[in-house]
Amino acid sequence: MERAVVGGGEEIHDLSSLLSGEGRDFVVRNGGEKVRVADFAGKTVAIYFSAHWCPPCRQFTPVLAEAYVELASKGFEVVFVSSDRDDDTFAEYFSEMPWLAVPFSDSSSRRRIKDLFNVRGIPHLVVLDGSTGKVLTTDAVSVVREYGTTAFPFTPERLAQLKEEEEEARRNQTLKSLLTFGARDFVVKNNGDKVPISEIEGKLVGLLFSVRSYPPAVEFESILAEMYNELKNKGEPLEIVSLFLDDEEPSGEVPWLAVPAKDKVTEKLARYFELSTLPILVLIAPDGKTLNANAAELVEEHGAEAYPFSPEKLAELAELERQRDESQTLESVLVSGNLDFVIGQDGTKVPVSELVGKNVLIYFSAHWCPPCRGFTPKLVQVYNEIKAKDSAFEVVFVSSDRDQSSFNEYFSSMPWLALPFGDPRKKFLDRRFKIDGIPSLIAIGPSGRTVTTEARDMIEMRGAAAYPFTGTSFLGSDDDEEEEEEEEEEGEGGAAPAGYVCEGDVCRKV
Repeated sequence: MERAVVGGGEEIHDLSSLLSGEGRDFVVRNGGEKVRVADFAGKTVAIYFSAHWCPPCRQFTPVLAEAYVELASKGFEVVFVSSDRDDDTFAEYFSEMPWLAVPFSDSSSRRRIKDLFNVRGIPHLVVLDGSTGKVLTTDAVSVVREYGTTAFPFTPERLAQLKEEEEEARRNQTLKSLLTFGARDFVVKNNGDKVPISEIEGKLVGLLFSVRSYPPAVEFESILAEMYNELKNKGEPLEIVSLFLDDEEPSGEVPWLAVPAKDKVTEKLARYFELSTLPILVLIAPDGKTLNANAAELVEEHGAEAYPFSPEKLAELAELERQRDESQTLESVLVSGNLDFVIGQDGTKVPVSELVGKNVLIYFSAHWCPPCRGFTPKLVQVYNEIKAKDSAFEVVFVSSDRDQSSFNEYFSSMPWLALPFGDPRKKFLDRRFKIDGIPSLIAIGPSGRTVTTEARDMIEMRGAAAYPFTGTSFLGSDDDEEEEEEEEEEGEGGAAPAGYVCEGDVCRKV
């Protein structure tokens, strides 16, 4: 077996031994063409660990392919080491790749190479100097995502230079440096008219990263539009610029500006601002510096009242929120205009006033959510145990189901109350308690104040003994939390083979 030599902190491999196999000194292209490993001398060689069954891999492969097409003429080569389950799946996936591969039939070499680089998750990309065998980076997936082809030839010196350039760009950031790309120094109106970037300099500018096919992002656009129109009508110096992550052209549905669809600056800024969730609204101050890395939550909660999003304004809003929390009642949480009731199993309306003075759990859940369906039976058991000892206890289900029939089916398994399906109070409650994942369980005490937002964890650990959810000693061990996360990940990773779990940008061995 080829052995890595470590000297002076450098990891070095004999590339010929690394990529060759018993009786084989070549790798293959689509169509079966053989390319000798010896031909890699003088090139930069990337070893790509991937598989068709892995969703993050299928997302990354087109990104790598685009970079490969641009860099191949500069001496860049990629060799695919497959983790696919069978030859047919390998062949289908490899047909999408413009580079080389270790033959799928040589399973011992594929396994040896993965073990040598301790590959525990895919996609994984290791880059080596083809002449010396020196490992340049073992984290090239992140490098390609962050820097694209500008990272070539992936040497430590080049990566250090890019980081320094990035830090300098942040220090000297202006609106023009952010939005200009190549010869394009304009953004566009929803009718296609061009607006020079210089015309919006000196204003507060929101950069809205948009995915028009993602319902929460579309919903946020409507909230943002209300705030935008209100402030523009007052003559405030505010502008919004959409950046389309899904290549959508401006539809005319929003009143602000946009970077042209498919413009490379969108990809660049997505990396620059380290996007990890949606919706994202980055606020750029009149001086061109970043004022707020994501003001979406502020817009959702406060709308135009959050303007101009200055530290002083945010401190004022925080104080108002503190006062609101201190004066919170059950009615202020569950009542909105004429919507002053919840419903029972038979659809009977139960006035919220009948719940005042009780310990109330607000349960955010949905039938389509596997962790929710796993937690609900336990909550039913706990509910019955607590209810048998204390009648001044209730649960209110807030559904994220997609249709009335799913709501009805799921609610029929619950012995408690609920908001009606599609009730507009759900949006308020999501924002009020910052619900970013389900299942979630909020405990409201007899005074109407929030006792804890972590009631789900308390029930998972202590069952009915957690009642009335006021104990400050409950923390739960790190091991318990990790075990719970692993259980949920395994439940959602059905597409991966046994021993793998897919989450975010990677599929890992467990």
